[in-house]
Amino acid sequence: MSLWFLIFLSVLQGVTELFPVSSLGHTLLVPALFGMHIDKHAPQLLPFLVALHLGTALALLWYFRARWAALIRGFFGPLAGRRDDDGHMMWALIIGTIPAGLVGLLLEKRLERLFHDLRIVAIALIVNGVLLWLGDRLQRSRVHRAPEKLTFRQAFLVGLAQVGALIPGFSRSGLTMIAGNAAGLTTEKAAEFSFLLGTPIVLAAGLLEVPKLFHAPDQLANALLGGMLTTIAAWLSIRFLMHYFEGRGRLASFGVYCIIAGAVFLGWFMLHSQPV
Repeated sequence: MSLWFLIFLSVLQGVTELFPVSSLGHTLLVPALFGMHIDKHAPQLLPFLVALHLGTALALLWYFRARWAALIRGFFGPLAGRRDDDGHMMWALIIGTIPAGLVGLLLEKRLERLFHDLRIVAIALIVNGVLLWLGDRLQRSRVHRAPEKLTFRQAFLVGLAQVGALIPGFSRSGLTMIAGNAAGLTTEKAAEFSFLLGTPIVLAAGLLEVPKLFHAPDQLANALLGGMLTTIAAWLSIRFLMHYFEGRGRLASFGVYCIIAGAVFLGWFMLHSQPV
């Protein structure tokens, strides 16, 4: 893997994992569009991908470190006779993590094998864009509540939306933001809940594969560099997105991008042979 390709994939992962545009979809489609071949059997690929996931998780934990500290204190509050909104929120996040965690462990590999056709991935990206646009319209027609007011049933349903992101082309953050909007959250609060909810999933995806980092010790330098670049890109992405949604930014903007990008990818792979 060349240095420039390493930098490209690291930044692509750091941005698209958090923007509601599907990181897996872009990782499959963008390199193929530009003729950048990813050898799925290369020994350096697994350690590199593990490092990218850990880099994204590190950025999420660092950006929301004060929020996580408050949530953890709230979770253990009942032991000291205290019950507060942070404790309720922590339980909501735990409950919301269950659906994608279970389905991911059972079905992720099977689902990924079904979508090796990049044309299907491009179509999924278009559908993702339509859902973002519709979700934005729904959000603007509802009465909003604070995230702490989410019921556990609503948190479970928002977490269930993450399952859709196992299909390349669908965005985890996008689907959970839409579900959060449907539960009554403002776009800003839905984004925060989405990022908090996604942190355990992204972190677990990296930690479960950590031993593979040491199966290719000669590739540790590349993995560490990729992880560092992804951390920086992901932190900047979170910072941008939180300010964007605080300023009444719209999910529809990302929806339009996904529809246009998906149509371009679909047209290209309809006319050109796909990389093997």
